[in-house]
Amino acid sequence: MTTAASLRRSLRRNIRWSIVKRVAGLVFVALVIYLIYRSLSGVDWAQVLQALKQYDAATLLPVLGLACVSFSLHASFDLLGRRYTGHHLSTPRVMLIAFIAYVFNLNVGAMVGGLGMRLRLYSRANVSGSQVAGIYTIAIITNWTGYMLLAGGVLTLAPPPLPADWGITPWMLRAVGAAMLACGLLYWLACAKAKTRSVRFGRHVFRLPGFRFALLQNVLSIANWIVLACIIDLLLPKAVSLPQALAALLVGAVAGALAHIPAGIGVLESVFVVLLRPVAPEHIVVAALIAYRALYYLLPMVLATSAYAWMELRGARAARRVEAR
Repeated sequence: MTTAASLRRSLRRNIRWSIVKRVAGLVFVALVIYLIYRSLSGVDWAQVLQALKQYDAATLLPVLGLACVSFSLHASFDLLGRRYTGHHLSTPRVMLIAFIAYVFNLNVGAMVGGLGMRLRLYSRANVSGSQVAGIYTIAIITNWTGYMLLAGGVLTLAPPPLPADWGITPWMLRAVGAAMLACGLLYWLACAKAKTRSVRFGRHVFRLPGFRFALLQNVLSIANWIVLACIIDLLLPKAVSLPQALAALLVGAVAGALAHIPAGIGVLESVFVVLLRPVAPEHIVVAALIAYRALYYLLPMVLATSAYAWMELRGARAARRVEAR
């Protein structure tokens, strides 16, 4: 009886906690949607269309070139994953799988893109599930530890001016930046000095890489974030400096991740509009972000979908040949 009563109480607590989390999530999403509406409600969409028509090849070609650099940098995260897990797929195949996974991650979310696509495509190449989990973990850690160091440095040294009604002072931003730097440096320290190389998170165990590996992770990630800022900066007017574009991107990236809105639609735009309002008209900023999404999200999605279909067809043909033997 005692055990049954304990189980019932535990079940009720879990149900209540699940309801609380769902309600809190819905409230948060509703708040995000309201803030997006508040930020973008004054935008003149006719002017946005006119601004989009002003982009020419001299602007768009360098943007496409930098996009290729960014996708290559991000795909190299999976090369680190190959080194970490010890699988032996060729570099071109790893880069292609990573590209497909990253683009789907951008457009439809991490579970379908970042993890689901990797699991599907790597498993077809006889990479084990545990190795895929290691590859995905390394990609996530690479991206966000680099983000922590870069964003921490920006917030500590040059915090972006925020609207006064937000009630956030520069010293608050510096404190957040210092905490982010500390987290990034703590990862370095753990990789360099930890005597116990395995860290347990619930049922999952993460084996710490070496210091040089961690350093390479951060170099690639920071380079990618800076290239992304350069892409957006090319689409913005010259009145917006690269550091301003970088600061807005870093704030927008974490806001989009927390919002759990597909592709962060509206969240990134709202952050840029608010932070760049003193130096650039709203319709110009929105036009730049629409162009960015078209060139960095939608066009690559067409390519990634085609590449995924090709890999699926190729895998199916290979399976039929094996069965025919």
